[in-house]
Formats: sequence, structure tokens, C-alpha cells
Amino acid sequence: MQNIMVISEVQSYLIVSLKERFEEAEYNVFTVKADIDMISKNTEPISIIILYTDEKLGEQQQALNYIKDKAAEEDIPIFVIGDSNEIQSVEKMIPKHLIREEFLRPINLAEAVESILNYEKKFGKQNKKKILVVDDSGVMLRSVKSWLEEQYQVILANSGTMAIKYLAMNRPDLVLLDYEMPVIDGKQVLEMIRSEHEFADIPVIFLTSKGDRESVMKVMALKPEGYLLKTMEPAQIIQAVNDFFEKRKGLV
Repeated sequence: MQNIMVISEVQSYLIVSLKERFEEAEYNVFTVKADIDMISKNTEPISIIILYTDEKLGEQQQALNYIKDKAAEEDIPIFVIGDSNEIQSVEKMIPKHLIREEFLRPINLAEAVESILNYEKKFGKQNKKKILVVDDSGVMLRSVKSWLEEQYQVILANSGTMAIKYLAMNRPDLVLLDYEMPVIDGKQVLEMIRSEHEFADIPVIFLTSKGDRESVMKVMALKPEGYLLKTMEPAQIIQAVNDFFEKRKGLV
């Protein structure tokens, strides 16, 4: 049974109704306040996070930052319910590439629940290969996720630092890595991956706008599994990822 976490500072009629509708669809629902201790006490794997916003929730910056990290590291889609100002306050802490859909109050409860459940049925991460996408562009992260999430579990990291943090605790089946990023660029991320015994053999494909010979040659010595350009058509990128996994089948 899948688990949904509803995070709200209030216990309203809408929260109760949401819980009832998801339970009718055979989901477990945990309702908690935006409190790090309360959220972290839950040890069950979470499939969906729903943020029911109000002025108080927008003030819980530490909790929102914790939710952001949890959603990114565990590939949990976030859905937000609130008025436009409340949603904007949440977006200051949680990047839009982690938010799958926003519902403005007053909402049509039946339509909102149906939309969330349809997303989970279509893009749920059960039995999917896991791909970590690393890029400092939120637009690019959202695009790549939209291209791949029907077939793969797609985890997003918006910096080299975040990617290394994720890899320290998790093992994806593939990393799609940008070249040009601030602080820690793609070449440095790949060097770190190859230097650590625990995840030195994780396959990496560059997905970047850097197609010049010098940039390519700098990283080929580190033996990435491929080098794709962002200027390629989405269908070509999808096919390249599919081809990679097809070839891997023959090696198992």
C-alpha cells in the first residue's frame, strides 16, 4: 500500500476530506505539521507529499528546507494547495522542479485527488530504473524529468554538491551529468565518483551544451558511458538512455 504525507499547520475540513478520499483509494495517509521531528519520525516510504499552505506554513523555513531535501533525495513528488501568495512563499524555499502541481483555493476536491492519483499511477517509481539528473538549470531539470519519468525513476540534483550528497546514501542506475555548473562542475563530480570505491562503477553520461573537442577530451579519460548534447531532440536523448539500458541487459 502506498503512503501519502499531508503537511499542514491546520486540521481543516478539507484535510479530513482529503484523507478520507485517499484512504478510499487504498492509500495510507499521514497528516503532520511542518515540524522536522514529526516528519522524520515517519519511517514508512512516502510516495506523495501534499503541502496545505497558509501563512504559518510559509514561515516554517527550516521545515520547508527539510521537505525540499527529502523530496529531492527520495524522488517524492510535491503537490501544493493554497492561495497564490501562500504558494509563492513556498516556492521561495522549494524549487518548482520539485513541485508537480499546484491547486489554488478554493479547489475542486474530487478533481485534485484524481489528478494526484493519476500522476502516481502513471509515474510511480515501482520497479523502475533510477536515474540521477544533475544540472544547475531548473528548466532543464524539469524538462529531462518530463521526458524520462514515464519509464524511469528520475531524481533531480541542482548542483554538484547535492549530487555527491545523494550518491553518498543512494545508488542510481545512471547519472545524467551537466558539464558547466558553479562551485563543483561536471568534470569534478565525475572525478569524485570515480575516486570513491563505493560508487566508482556508477555509470555516467554527460548531458551538456559543451560540445567542443577540448571539453569532451577532458572528461573522456574518466570513462563516462556517453556524451549527449542538450541541443539534441528530446526523442534522441530518450532513445540514447533506452539504448544504454538495453546494452546493459546483455552484461548482466
